[in-house]
Amino acid sequence: MKIVCVIPARGGSTRFGNKPLADINNHPMIWWVHKHCKEVPVFDEVFIATDSEEIKSVCENFGGKVIMTSQDHDTATERLYEVSQKVDAQLYVMVNGDEPCLQADTIVKCIPDNQDFSEFYVSNLMTDFSDPVEVVDSSNLKIVTNKDGIALFISRSPIPYPKGLMNYTYHKFVGVGAFTKKALQFYHDTPRGEIEKIEENDSFRFIENRQDIYYINAHCKSLSVDTPKDILKVSEYLKSEV
Repeated sequence: MKIVCVIPARGGSTRFGNKPLADINNHPMIWWVHKHCKEVPVFDEVFIATDSEEIKSVCENFGGKVIMTSQDHDTATERLYEVSQKVDAQLYVMVNGDEPCLQADTIVKCIPDNQDFSEFYVSNLMTDFSDPVEVVDSSNLKIVTNKDGIALFISRSPIPYPKGLMNYTYHKFVGVGAFTKKALQFYHDTPRGEIEKIEENDSFRFIENRQDIYYINAHCKSLSVDTPKDILKVSEYLKSEV
């Protein structure tokens, strides 16, 4: 079975332009993400998917394999779909380019054992919130699953509301997901639904159409870079690495 890792790295951003090239301890952020993905032993190949010639040049300088993709993609998953049309594999693992702190032993947790990857399958990682302030921060996606780990709803609002019970651990999205070719084809062929448009979260492409997404609790430290102010705390966290 062939498993490839794809790191989407879009050049344009309204909030944080050229974010993948942001400097973190004398390396561009995309270098850190690529470094950790290359340390995952089950990945047959690691690709960086970008629409930017500048990002392509930087990545090739540090030895990254780059696939140029369209500038018209609205989501990272659509960019991943384009890669799946160019690179044949049984499973495509997407690691967000703004997750420089995720280590190899965390990334690999999105790949289940004994799964038929010729069929439809989607999984994502999540982790527990440790800071109550993060729960009310709308930049953090809150994940609600059933007892089998299948996503019921995802929101920027704090859900579920603790009316009946207070001893609940909230879960946040971690930017790692695994998709089979059938799942990516379904995503590409299915129009956006109303909830996806409202929440601006493309996981609803599956949820609104009753397609299961599994959320696996990685119990990890997730420090995604959403704005320039996040660089400082990520730099501090990565000081112990090369």
